[in-house]
Amino acid sequence: MSAALEGDNKVTLSPAAKNAINHQLERLLTSSYFSHSKRFPNFLRFVVEHTLAGDADDIKERTLGIEIFGKDADYDTAADPIVRVTAAEIRKRVAQYYQEPAHNEEIRITLPSGSYVPQFHSPRGGSAFGLPETDPVPHLAPTEQTTKPAATSVRQHWSFAPPLILVLTVLVAGGSYFAWKDATRSAFEFFWRPVLTSSEPVLVCIADQLDYSEIALRDAAEPTRQVILKDTLTAVIIDDLNATIKVAGILQSSGRPYTLKGEGATTMDDLRRGPTVFVGAFDNAWTLRLTNPLRYHFANDADMTHLWIMDSTAPAKKQWMVDRSVQMATNNYRDYAILARFTDTNTGKLAIVVAGIGRGGTRAAGEFLSDNTNLAQLMRAAKAAGDKKNMEVVLSTQIIDGEPGTPKMEASYFW
Repeated sequence: MSAALEGDNKVTLSPAAKNAINHQLERLLTSSYFSHSKRFPNFLRFVVEHTLAGDADDIKERTLGIEIFGKDADYDTAADPIVRVTAAEIRKRVAQYYQEPAHNEEIRITLPSGSYVPQFHSPRGGSAFGLPETDPVPHLAPTEQTTKPAATSVRQHWSFAPPLILVLTVLVAGGSYFAWKDATRSAFEFFWRPVLTSSEPVLVCIADQLDYSEIALRDAAEPTRQVILKDTLTAVIIDDLNATIKVAGILQSSGRPYTLKGEGATTMDDLRRGPTVFVGAFDNAWTLRLTNPLRYHFANDADMTHLWIMDSTAPAKKQWMVDRSVQMATNNYRDYAILARFTDTNTGKLAIVVAGIGRGGTRAAGEFLSDNTNLAQLMRAAKAAGDKKNMEVVLSTQIIDGEPGTPKMEASYFW
């Protein structure tokens, strides 16, 4: 029996199994992978509850668009990928949740690729509530099945030469592991080596906002009591902070000392001292100055209602643009970012740019430069372009309910 949908798309589960799945759903949705969003939990809850109710036939892309995202009944699913993008992000978050050792013994709720209908499995090594075990061993076809004497023969063969087989197994597994290790290490070092091997101090120049003239402080004896005091505060946007933490983590784990400075406090003399990482775009003047001469750079209309990344070779095209009215009204839009590494001609020092049009774009760029898989993709593009030292990439990410999805490379340039 399988708890995946089969045949007439009906699932037959005992009340105990359904209760266990619902309990696991709540555990999953209260985790950090889902608790900071509204749309992701609503989506996963909808498909799980409808599946358990035997209504899997109703779980279609159009239905989800209408029920979860408030789309019109005749909306164009081909032109609006919000359901597909949300499902892809949920698959990623569910996979990350179950990768943590603490969740090894929990019921698995998964959303198979190409489907919006969830599947349910018992943890490996068990079959709780009649659910199939995770990653079941596939059944052999009749022509592949072995008889009991043949199985005995295999066991006897192992008893003759276990040391040799063990050595071969270790060599093969070890070789595969080190090949993987070298590949991931080379991708990471490909991008970060010039910074990590520099003997000069590293500066992280972050965007800052001078928005606050007062601060609310809580009474130590009675934390519910707040006192408003006059002050001058420099604020850092949380999504910029997310990217900054990723960069700082890379530098710290590699033993590289670094300094954090707001863009308003950063001087040209600071930039001449060593490599600088620039975080943020339209709220960081240094980013705009440094990227302006590059092929891909930031642009906007006079009212700052439309912001985009311009390709200098095709200035009339505005394919990577954010409409602020859509961004503010819906919090669901496609954001874009520039990730660059180059030697600045003004300072002669290495510059790394991690900057999105909107806040989610900056966050996605921070995710890209700290992930080996993403950097491997960039490394392959660089090798195909002749292993040039300077590079610039345009990234995109789908923002859903203010949360960025997986970053995607839109374009790249090397010189």
